Amino acid sequence: MRLDPDILADLAVEITPKAYVRVTPMAHATTPLGAGFGGTRFASPTKAFKVIYLGEDLTTSVAETLVRDRFQGKATRKLLDVEAATWGATEITTRAPLTLIDLRTTGLVRLGVSTEAARGKAQGQGRKLSQAVYDQTDADGLVYSSRLTGRTCICVYDRALPGPLTASPVVELTHLTGLVDALKALNVTLIATP
Repeated sequence: MRLDPDILADLAVEITPKAYVRVTPMAHATTPLGAGFGGTRFASPTKAFKVIYLGEDLTTSVAETLVRDRFQGKATRKLLDVEAATWGATEITTRAPLTLIDLRTTGLVRLGVSTEAARGKAQGQGRKLSQAVYDQTDADGLVYSSRLTGRTCICVYDRALPGPLTASPVVELTHLTGLVDALKALNVTLIATP
C-alpha cells in the first residue's frame, strides 16, 4: 500500500498524552511498556514491528480489551471478577510529544484507505495501513477514535518505546475504584465468581 507522503505529512500531529490508560494482562505487569506481536488492529502483518495501545480513559481501554463485541446481542452482560482479575491497568504519560498520524476525522478518506482500517470489526485493513505508515514515515504511531466508545486511542510503535513514555505500576483491574463505573458505562456488571 503506497500512501501519499504530502497527505501523511499533513496528518502528522504532535500529542502529549497525560494519564492515558493501558489495560494489559497481569502476566505482563512487570513490563507496563512492553510491546509484542499480535493479531491486533494495527499490528504488523509481517511481524516487522510491535505496538502498544493507550486509551483516553479507563472505560475506553476496558471496552477495547475486555468487552469488545463479546456481549453483542446478549441481554445479560456480566463479567466475572476472576476474569477481570487477570487484567491490570497502568497510566501512561509522555514527557515529550509523540508524532502520530491522525485517523480520527478525514485521514482515512484523504489517504484513500477503507474506513474499516480504524472503524471496522475486521482488522486486516488496519494492519496493512499500519505497516505502510511504519514503512513510509518516521511517525511514533497512530491516533484514532475507538469504534466502541468514540474516545481517543493511540497506537504506539516500538520505535517510540520507551522513549518519552513513563508508566505507573500496573494495578489489578478489580482493585480500581473506577472499574465498576467503567463497566456500568458499557452496560456490563462485574459479578463475583459463584
